[in-house]
Order: sequence, then structure tokens, then C-alpha cells
Amino acid sequence: MAGGARVLEDNSKLSVLDQKLARIERFLALISGIAVFMLMVLAVVSVSGRNFFNAPLPGYVDWIEQAMPLIAFMGVSFAARDGTHIRMDIVIGQLNGRPLWAAEFVTAFATLILMMLLVWGSWAHFERSFDWSAPLFSRDSTIDIALPIWPAKILAPIAFSVLCLRTMLQLWGYGRAFVLGLSEPVAVPLVISAAAQAAEEARLMQGHDDEEETT
Repeated sequence: MAGGARVLEDNSKLSVLDQKLARIERFLALISGIAVFMLMVLAVVSVSGRNFFNAPLPGYVDWIEQAMPLIAFMGVSFAARDGTHIRMDIVIGQLNGRPLWAAEFVTAFATLILMMLLVWGSWAHFERSFDWSAPLFSRDSTIDIALPIWPAKILAPIAFSVLCLRTMLQLWGYGRAFVLGLSEPVAVPLVISAAAQAAEEARLMQGHDDEEETT
């Protein structure tokens, strides 16, 4: 992506649904951030234990394995909403108006199809791991300290399902913009050029400096 992005909001039904889903996405992104922090803490505990007590944290690799889906998947819908995910916009960046919304609609539709397939596949993967009659409901476990793996496996279909909902809202937003010929539709990421983003950051920094001088 060339620059940043912003999402407009109003009182329309689409925007209300967008804002409600955004709360869920922020919560999932927060969980992802906490997981990153906890892995840092575990690394400190493991290294300290190894160096000072010759006893590293048992199952350190197992805990990393369990945390990976939290880090990799739980914030993906949050990034998709703000348009902060990595994307190639060499062609789309040259479009505007209805051609732009049509291209974005096609891209979002392809994304939705892919994510629905991933939800189906990842849920099947979870079902193979989960068993009501097994100890800890798990048919498989980590190698070192035998943590059940199904809690990590269920995170993928959950995160991908939220992304499917986000993509559906964006399809609605792009389709509405195409039909009505809107220049700045709500509930979709509006890409800001690198020059405009730099100018906005400079304006904010200037305002911050003025406040410091006043105080």
C-alpha cells in the first residue's frame, strides 16, 4: 500500500454495523498484542532460568506454538478494516471513482471466497483435533509438556470468520459506492497518498509543538 488509510463513519446502517464489528476487531487485536507481550515475558523467564538456575522454562516451545495463532490471525480483520495490511496498489492506485470501487469490489469478493475456504478447512482441522470423550478434549498434544492443541486450532476459523464479516461489509460499501457514484464511501478504507499522509503528520506535529510552546 502506498500510504495510510482512513475509514469514514456516519449514521447509516452500514456504518453502524462497521463500528460494532470494529469493537470486536479491536478486542481481538488487543488479545494478539497481549500474546506478543506474554511471549516476551516467557522468553525473559526462560533465558533467565537457563543462565542463572540452569533450568529453562519447561515447554517454552510448546507455549510459543500455542500463541502463534493469536499473534498471526487475531489482528488480521482489524488490519483489513483500516487498510493497514500489505497490498499491491500499483494499478488500483491509478484509479478513481467507479472504476476504483469496481476493482476494490472484485478484490474483496475474491478475498471473501478465499477466507470462506480457509474457514471451512481450518474448522475441519480443528474437528480432527477435538474430541469430547478424550482427556482435555484433545486427540493430539504438544511434544514437550503435552498441551492440548485444539485451543490453538480453533482460533484460525474464529479469526477468519470475523474477517469474512469484515469483507462482506466492505463488499456492501464498495457496491454502494459504485451504484451511487460516491467519492468517499463509509465503512471502507480510503487510501491516503504518501504525500497527503506526510502533510497530515506534519500538521499534527506542528500543532503538538504549538501546544508545548503555549504551556
